[in-house]
Amino acid sequence: MTGHATPPELPPGLLEEYLAGMRPVLVALVGLAERLAAARNDLAALEALRRETHKIHGSAGSFGFMEVSRLAAGMEATVKDWISWPGDPEVDRGSLTRWFVARLAEMLGLEVPRPAPPGPQPPPRAGVPPRPSQATTRPPPSPPLQRAGGPKVTPAPPPPPRATPKAEPPARSPAAAPSPPPAAVPTAPPTPPAPAGDVPEIVFVEDDAALAELLAYGLSTRGYRFVAYRNGREALKELLALDVRGTHPLLLLDVDLPALDGYSILGALERARPGTYRVVFTTVHGTEEEQLRGLEAGALDYLVKPISLRVALEKIKRWVGR
Repeated sequence: MTGHATPPELPPGLLEEYLAGMRPVLVALVGLAERLAAARNDLAALEALRRETHKIHGSAGSFGFMEVSRLAAGMEATVKDWISWPGDPEVDRGSLTRWFVARLAEMLGLEVPRPAPPGPQPPPRAGVPPRPSQATTRPPPSPPLQRAGGPKVTPAPPPPPRATPKAEPPARSPAAAPSPPPAAVPTAPPTPPAPAGDVPEIVFVEDDAALAELLAYGLSTRGYRFVAYRNGREALKELLALDVRGTHPLLLLDVDLPALDGYSILGALERARPGTYRVVFTTVHGTEEEQLRGLEAGALDYLVKPISLRVALEKIKRWVGR
């Protein structure tokens, strides 16, 4: 989604005004990312980041940037958890904030400002963002994600294969013993089953591109092997054919998917491959009735959107076991 996705009812010039106002916001966000890279528990920086993400979440959709709004919603929920747990060492807050700024700029069709040079900098006054720098850098590439109808997502690189021990040579006969009759050539030990190192630990099916990219970034930083899909029918086809080699991958399954909803996918998997996947539903419908419906359908748990990346990664660590 780019700056060309403008609602027709916007008055002329209003989109340009909004994008012009977002440039100093990006500058301020870059500064906050650098502060968090230097001190992950900088509460003043975290509070400022929460305010900025909240404002972007609330305003971007009005100008046609719905994916920007959803991305900011997920980031806002994540920052709120950071504030609640300022000493949590599990997430590199500076790196994630840099990624958020890069994706935000890419979605808006803007350039990412270069961070200020190192050295003592006066703290910005409340409500007055620093002046933008003229120098810009390109945003880093986004994590590999599947687009609707596109090829399957490339999973995270698996760990190097284990070295296979060499077979010991057959023992020689004693010198004094008579020569035995010709024997069959000893065969190599049976080939062990292929390791599950190339089987994804996590599969997620999510049509919200912003949330999918946020989740993919978090999984990549933790080193998980994962595959992502945006379309329910294609995901079901792949899940039915996937050789899990005795493992039970975690399946993060969006309830509201195009073409085929999450409940239908779970029902088909339970009929064809019962117990193969451990399913966790993700949805914006967080009512008690919806959560009970998911649990009664056989889901392991329920994640309500907007999802905090910190909470999602903590739960995934417990579900996957690492």
